[in-house]
Amino acid sequence: MALKETPSQTVGPYFAYGLCPQQYDFDFKSLFTPEMAGPQTPGEHITLMGRVIDGDGNPVFDAMLEFSQVDANGQYPASRAQVAETGFRGFARVGTGTDPEQRFIVRTVKPGREQAGEAPHVNVIVMMRGMLTHTFTRIYFDDEAAANAADPVLASVPEARRNTLVARRSEQAGHIVYHFDIRMQGESETVFFDL
Repeated sequence: MALKETPSQTVGPYFAYGLCPQQYDFDFKSLFTPEMAGPQTPGEHITLMGRVIDGDGNPVFDAMLEFSQVDANGQYPASRAQVAETGFRGFARVGTGTDPEQRFIVRTVKPGREQAGEAPHVNVIVMMRGMLTHTFTRIYFDDEAAANAADPVLASVPEARRNTLVARRSEQAGHIVYHFDIRMQGESETVFFDL
């Protein structure tokens, strides 16, 4: 007898509290944090910052996001020993409910190319109230124009909508910040992928 897949159940804010307890000042330790790379991790250290925006243009205060990426050399961590040595975890989890501006803020290193022909990118999963199933998107970088133009996944997106997947680089207090808002609905809705 084959069992059918059960539906995702992410409705409500409880998952952010349960999966990001330290961020919400609970006494439990979080398995993953918004820190994807430690200070000793090789590569260009960056901050990804943005908000999840609902269909009315308001920031979502109870979304939870998961980020995954390769390191500056295009590799995912292969072992706990490697994570301990390099400080690079390759995965981060953050809720939007504790920042005064309802932002997500993730500290990492700028990724290399995961595969030949692909542009550097970060994979993102969004979970929030009112959604029965999580959504998948990517963050590309605006200072990687040539690589972005050759990326097969980005090329599969209609040209007029590609900008919804591109983070904008700026410098704040001598640190590199890429700003990327995730718009769940509306005219400038972020492109989400059917995986």
